[in-house]
Amino acid sequence: MDRLQIGFVTGADLEEAAALEALPIDSLWVGGHVSAPNPTPEAMVQLARLSAVTRRVRIGTSILLLPLYPPALVAKQIAELDRASGGRVSLGIGVGGEYEQEFRAVGVPVKERGRRTDEAIPLIRQLWSGEEVSHAGRFYPMEQVRIHPPPRQAGGPPIIVAGRKDPAMVRAATLGDGWFPYLYSPRAYAESVQRIRTVAGEAGRDLSRFEWMVFLFANVRDDPQAAKDELVGFLGGTYRQDFRQMIERVAAAGRPDEVAARVQEYVDLGVRHVVFAVPGAADRGAVMARIVSEVVPRVKLPAGGASQMP
Repeated sequence: MDRLQIGFVTGADLEEAAALEALPIDSLWVGGHVSAPNPTPEAMVQLARLSAVTRRVRIGTSILLLPLYPPALVAKQIAELDRASGGRVSLGIGVGGEYEQEFRAVGVPVKERGRRTDEAIPLIRQLWSGEEVSHAGRFYPMEQVRIHPPPRQAGGPPIIVAGRKDPAMVRAATLGDGWFPYLYSPRAYAESVQRIRTVAGEAGRDLSRFEWMVFLFANVRDDPQAAKDELVGFLGGTYRQDFRQMIERVAAAGRPDEVAARVQEYVDLGVRHVVFAVPGAADRGAVMARIVSEVVPRVKLPAGGASQMP
């Protein structure tokens, strides 16, 4: 693909998802938690809803907290949704941990979340083969388990690894089909690209089809300060911390030209798929439309197109 791919995080409003699909975008993404301080949907249910109201765009989880779910159940649900959607699903995964109550709720020790995820990713791929699988792993042993029919996409949907810390980069480099960090400055993204390339090289992995993505909180207003203030309030309410000092580094807020300049920084560092998360303001739909019409056209890929990486 010779252009930048654009996506949005959407929520429980299915009319919004249908309206977004009418825009010239590439993907829609849903998240959720099992148990969190703020009211929230569950990611798999949201993905099922999204598959029912879209026809064209790629759909995915951003993200599914993989250690909270049995891998066989994830494999089955994603296979069904991939078939129902005509092969449009991507599985964005992370380990979570910010809300320990989720882990208590499902009986999973929070300290095991990374190791469980590392075991689950290749096991899910095996289960997507449609053949019987026997697995002697520490957390998910099973014998002669068959998940069928398999997903529509040959080999199963891409598994995109989200996160912010080094174990997530190593996971993406060795097990994932892409890298999808959030609350990342351009500088941090550049460092993560180098780290992932180094680890993949040491592991002998070919990253030629690897997806370089970013989850970017964004807001567009003609008043730049108002755009930043709204985003600070939204992020503070979501993550229960003060984002006033961080907003300039990890988000894109302001006039269309200012937001485009920030997106361009990521693109110049290798990002080829930007997924925007927009605050839940009353005019959220209009803000997302402005991103498509006024921000994205200002962003240019480097010479060589989407395949060119720094």
